[in-house]
Amino acid sequence: MDFNLSQDLLDLQQRTRRFIAEEIIPMEGDKRCTPHGPTPALRQELVAKARAAGLLTPHGPKEMGGMALSHVAKAVVFEESGYSPLGPTAMNVHAPDEGNIHLMHAVASKAHQERWLRPQVEGKTRSCFAMTEPAPGAGADPSMMMTMAVKDGNDYVINGTKWFITGADGASYVIIMARMEDGSATMFLSDMDRPGIKIVRQMDSMDSCFAGGHCVVEFKDLRVPASDVLGEVGKGFRYAQVRLAPARLTHCMRWLGQARRANDAALAYARTRQAFGKSLGEHEGVGFMLADNAIDMQTARLHIWHTAWMLDEGHRCNFESSRAKVVASEALWRIVDKSVQILGGQGVTGESIAMRIFMDMRAFRIYDGPSEVHRWSMARKLLSEKGAQ
Repeated sequence: MDFNLSQDLLDLQQRTRRFIAEEIIPMEGDKRCTPHGPTPALRQELVAKARAAGLLTPHGPKEMGGMALSHVAKAVVFEESGYSPLGPTAMNVHAPDEGNIHLMHAVASKAHQERWLRPQVEGKTRSCFAMTEPAPGAGADPSMMMTMAVKDGNDYVINGTKWFITGADGASYVIIMARMEDGSATMFLSDMDRPGIKIVRQMDSMDSCFAGGHCVVEFKDLRVPASDVLGEVGKGFRYAQVRLAPARLTHCMRWLGQARRANDAALAYARTRQAFGKSLGEHEGVGFMLADNAIDMQTARLHIWHTAWMLDEGHRCNFESSRAKVVASEALWRIVDKSVQILGGQGVTGESIAMRIFMDMRAFRIYDGPSEVHRWSMARKLLSEKGAQ
């Protein structure tokens, strides 16, 4: 792997960094930042800023106005976007839309892309991905899915309940994962305002960075035309891997930016805050925490970049993306936790961005698969005859 970045990518990195610093960070105190993410009006203002800066949906297909960034380029740019909790929303690279854009571009028909993907790439709409269910349905184990799709003439009738569906409130369309009568799974596309879809409630959660929050969504006799199957019937689990392996890595990219922001705040404080006759950072205990943060940050970044490079080389990277997810989520949590400790009282109040990042970051060890599930998946591959390949 060549760690030299092209001049074009370095220029894009610096342009993104300036954009986040000058246009987005000043918006972090806006009253329209709610416990369930930025309001639709605030989102539109943020998106407009990215559009004007030429940084909207940089990972999107070129024919729809994106830059079609490689995975390595996304690693660089998405980290910069994540330096502000509002950055991914502004640049339209946030979850679940980033993963849905990737999936729709890879799998959807041209008609589906024009109907749902193009306005999403243009920043006009949002989407959600409905797979997770409350017990006893599918959580970390998708094979337990209880939402059913039954063929009825030229339609499929879908019934079931999904929960923790990120971005459902305000989404224009949804990708629904449902079980077929033969036990296979299929993905369906539907406008969110179609009869049979009900947002039951928004769920309270620790994080506040996702537009639309997290919702419980009920599907009751939802009729979806057979023409709106995403890809092919029965290939839902296969398509989930098309989406999830790269998407769990882009989570790592964005959260790395947030961890860097928290560490920068702690480092600046350690340099200037005086305690017991010298700066805070000169105390060995604090200095060790800063050193550990630097180690964890570089370790996480290297795992992200290496996995991104492998994806660009055409590898599936199910094993590698699980490994990167575990390493990054746990390393970045340690960074933010130590940053809060260094900041002391500031770290646990709104006086510092660190508290907001701390609240957002904890869920990262659960989103897109908890660490325990990824470790278990890695172990099974290691113990199999094929190993981790």
